[in-house]
Amino acid sequence: MPCLVIYDIPDDRVRTKVAELCLDYGLDRIQYSAFVGQLGSLHRRELMARIQRKIGRRAAKVQLIYVAEEDWRQRIVIEQEEKGIQA
Repeated sequence: MPCLVIYDIPDDRVRTKVAELCLDYGLDRIQYSAFVGQLGSLHRRELMARIQRKIGRRAAKVQLIYVAEEDWRQRIVIEQEEKGIQA
């Protein structure tokens, strides 16, 4: 099932570890602190448990949101590269 993992973690080292965990689970980075991908319920729970262990007692806000397939197919994405500006 498609899911979105987003987080706000002030500690740079922990934030990097959380990003590595997301990549380990096959998620794709879509923004600096946002990943998307397909995860089953077991992997969703496992990933969040591992993230919780990495965070420990530090400040953090992490959300894993799963999205129904139909809703995922209807998402709208704008993605473009900035074109060179010539003077």
